[in-house]
Amino acid sequence: MTALSLKNVCKSFGNVEVLKDINLEVDEGEFVVFVGPSGCGKSTLLRVIAGLEDATSGSVEIGNAVVNTTPPAKRGIAMVFQSYALYPHLTVKDNMALALKQQKQSKSEIDQRVEKASKMLSLEDYLERRPAELSGGQRQRVAIGRAIVREPKLFLFDEPLSNLDAALRMNTRIEIAKLHRSLNASMIYVTHDQTEAMTLASKIVVLRDGRIEQVGSPMELYNNPANQFVAGFLGAPSMNFIAASTVGGAADQTVGIRPEHIRVVQDGRLKGDVTHVEKLGGDTNVLVDIPETSGITLRLFGQHDIEVKEQLQLDFDDAQSFLFDADGLRF
Repeated sequence: MTALSLKNVCKSFGNVEVLKDINLEVDEGEFVVFVGPSGCGKSTLLRVIAGLEDATSGSVEIGNAVVNTTPPAKRGIAMVFQSYALYPHLTVKDNMALALKQQKQSKSEIDQRVEKASKMLSLEDYLERRPAELSGGQRQRVAIGRAIVREPKLFLFDEPLSNLDAALRMNTRIEIAKLHRSLNASMIYVTHDQTEAMTLASKIVVLRDGRIEQVGSPMELYNNPANQFVAGFLGAPSMNFIAASTVGGAADQTVGIRPEHIRVVQDGRLKGDVTHVEKLGGDTNVLVDIPETSGITLRLFGQHDIEVKEQLQLDFDDAQSFLFDADGLRF
């Protein structure tokens, strides 16, 4: 069954087109991530789904019902924002229960839902605390719990981890993934972080300039990008691009090579000086200055004694590379 259907959705602010003919279906139970650079329209699209912005044209359907004119509170959605948006004078329990009280739910029903959500999020010991007494990660869990207790048809997350430090982002990301598996709920998650997209999504929607560039599972997009933009956006370090003529190809084509597919050899097609080395313990990233390119990054497994200014010869398996035409489309 379809949880969300967007048909020819457009959104303009005055003469500025922010969303351009968006068509998308989200199945029940899917974890869909909208990803793209700043200004691509991903947050605006989420707000249109939530009803916080009106679509200029097109149809928004939630649970097979058109909701274009339905107010946000009646769309059966729950939204988790980048800012936690917690009431500072209320306890954790009261923050989580507030929407249910406004819906006139019974006290027993409210207590049951809050207890269930707090156990899922390991918040049982913090229910009587106020937001100021919590860490950033705990506050974000409270915001997620407030969404869970509403038992919505659709969860919407708007860059919920961007205010957390690196360790908390990873921990909270894992918690959100576990939560999705536990609830088997339909979730839409907006981020500019491709690592979050790759690790959380069952389906990724890559946006650029208000349009959908490609939709697919993380590995589908990683292994079979439709164009140079998608290929370069997904992957860390990002894909290398060099003129095909540099390695004997056509002048109007571009070759894309993932950093992990480049190897150090004795006699390679590419040669240059090391300009930077990142020794990460489990991996080593090496940036090499190659003439007639913007530089190449290779990712080596394990620890390597490569130093800045060292000259390396590099090569790659053509079967593992990607070829793009002058418009950035993949052959």
